[in-house]
Formats: sequence, structure tokens, C-alpha cells
Amino acid sequence: MSRMDQDFDSGSGYHFDVMRRAIELIDAAGPGLKLEELAAGMNMSPAHFQRVFSRWAGVSPKRFQQYLALGHAKALLAERFTTLETSHAVGLSGGGRLHDLFLRWEAMSPGDFARGGEGLVIAWGWFDSPFGRALVMGTDKGICGIGFEGEASAGEAMADLAGRWPKARYVEDPERLRPWAEAAFGASGVSGEAPLYLIGAPFQIKVWEALLSIPSGQVTTYSEIARSIGHPKAVRAVGTAVGRNPISWLIPCHRALRKSGGLGGYHWGLPVKRVMLAYETARAEASPGAATGA
Repeated sequence: MSRMDQDFDSGSGYHFDVMRRAIELIDAAGPGLKLEELAAGMNMSPAHFQRVFSRWAGVSPKRFQQYLALGHAKALLAERFTTLETSHAVGLSGGGRLHDLFLRWEAMSPGDFARGGEGLVIAWGWFDSPFGRALVMGTDKGICGIGFEGEASAGEAMADLAGRWPKARYVEDPERLRPWAEAAFGASGVSGEAPLYLIGAPFQIKVWEALLSIPSGQVTTYSEIARSIGHPKAVRAVGTAVGRNPISWLIPCHRALRKSGGLGGYHWGLPVKRVMLAYETARAEASPGAATGA
């Protein structure tokens, strides 16, 4: 397992709250904000703030500011664009996804999907993640949903995911999901896998499978996804399927950008998408080879 989120096990919730406030200050002040000014705005000493920030991000606050800039998506598209057909051909879909964590996945049959999750028992629980509190859902076959409490409240996130499969039975059972959640978010010392159970229509699952082929630290476009699944003119439908991805972060819909280099949308809010992209770029820089699937 690669070097991902070393703070998940004890302090990532606290650290993300610190990061979120810092990012708000960075956005308000612009790129010229100095470390001393940023630390003062956080009521922390510069040394302590730099240590906390660098532990979470893997790079200095100044470097991370560059990754948060609105032009960063265009830079990623120019420098780290992934052609999905090539990714499949060279095996990146297995070796490069999700920071080298091994994922296995299977999909629900179309008939079962059409029944709205009837007969499924879905466990759920809340966990700390590098991006704030995350709602994780799973069946006995693997994780079927991840949502984030940010722009959405906890209740809204729960209603959103549960509404995807209205006839399923939901049981709060975080301990059952904990090993998968820890693997998903890179808890230090965890070597297990995070299996996925994709619940969606056949077209959606094709799109989500394409997303799984994008290596960490790289990006692609909605039109490239459409070409890779054999529907080059279905860019709008692909965008809708990307937006309906129920397993955020693990199925990396945040790595899909507009052809212009714009961020596009994100179901859990564009601030989360920006942070995810910046976080992955920082981790790729901190761990040479991660962005290429090594």
C-alpha cells in the first residue's frame, strides 16, 4: 500500500477541519498569502501549522496553494491527461488506481438493479476521511456507497445514498464496514482490500468501470470516457452517469474534467473535488511514481 493518509486512524477529522478553514482563507486572500498570515488566521504558530498541514497534504501550504488554484485543472489536463484505452492496454486499471490499493469489484445484475435494491441488506456507518466525515455503505459483497458531509448535512447525505436503492433494508453497523473503510481511505498499517459492489444501470457501470481506469494523480475528460466505452456522442449521458456515481473517491469521478479544463460538476460539491485533486497531486509529488501506477 502506498503512502496515503497517515492521519486517518486518529486525527484526520481534526486535520481536515483545520485544512478546510485554511483553504477558505487561501481562497479569500489569493495566491500571495504568506505562511505567517495563514497561520495567524488559524490561531496557530507558523511552525505548528506547517507541520500539521504538511502531514495531511504531504507538501507545504505554499505548494498546496498552487494545486488549489483554479487553473490547476487545466494544468492537470495538459500534463497528466490519461487516454483510457492506453490505460487498459498497459494495465494501469489494475496497478495504478487508488494509490496502489487493491480493489476487486463486481456489479449487480440489471434485473436486480431494476428492483430498486429489493432484498438487499445494506450496512452503513460514518467514518473520518482525509476529506471530512464520510458515510460508507456496503453489502456482504463490498462497498456500494460513499458520500461526504460537507455541503450536504449528515441527514441529506444519508437520504441521498439511501434513495438510490429505496427497497433495500438499511442497518447501522460501522464495525462491519470499518476494515473496508480503513482500506478505502488509507489508514496506516492496513493491508486489506476495499471490495466494491457496483449498483447501477448497465450504461452507468460502464462509465464507472472507465473511471476506475484513471490512475491516481491523473485526469481525463467526459468525452474521452464516452469514446472509451464506445459511445463517443454520449458525452452528456456520460456526465450524468459520472454525477450519479455512488462510490465517491474509490470510483474517482473527481478525476473527470471538461474538455476545456474546467472542473465540471461534483455531486458532493466542487470544493471537495478541488481538494481531492490537489491532495492526489500533492501525494503524487511526495511519492514519486504514484501518479504513474508504480
